[in-house]
Amino acid sequence: MQRVSSTRAFARIAPHVIPAMDRAVHRLTRGRVILSARMLPGVVLTARGAKSGLPRTTPLACMPEEGGDSWVLIGSNFGRPGHPAWTGNLLAHPDAEISWKGRDIAVRARLLRGEERAAAWRAALDFWPPYATYQSRIEREIRLFRLERRD
Repeated sequence: MQRVSSTRAFARIAPHVIPAMDRAVHRLTRGRVILSARMLPGVVLTARGAKSGLPRTTPLACMPEEGGDSWVLIGSNFGRPGHPAWTGNLLAHPDAEISWKGRDIAVRARLLRGEERAAAWRAALDFWPPYATYQSRIEREIRLFRLERRD
């Protein structure tokens, strides 16, 4: 699956198919199942739109961190040129909510920079090596966010 997900064809097709399937299955199972989570752990992120302020729901792969209170989101956009919209939403409105294993959790997002980003990027490459292929196709630096539970 890693080899397939690294192809340009996958990058063209997946962004249109996978999120729609994930949203439908997530809704039908009342938050218990995300199909793409069969490959990678996944969350459904609900964040306010950067411009509209309206709730935007996006199924995303994530990298859960030790302790269960934080997750790293990788804004790879399948190796396509622009940053995914959800990253702009989190920059504008860092307080968000995720659905994780059927539970709704309030989180605060933080864009990772410097050594903290470098360490998370190394962990992301160990976690899912195709991220390196995605980065090699584009000139922008892939955004990484750490989501932490908020009270």
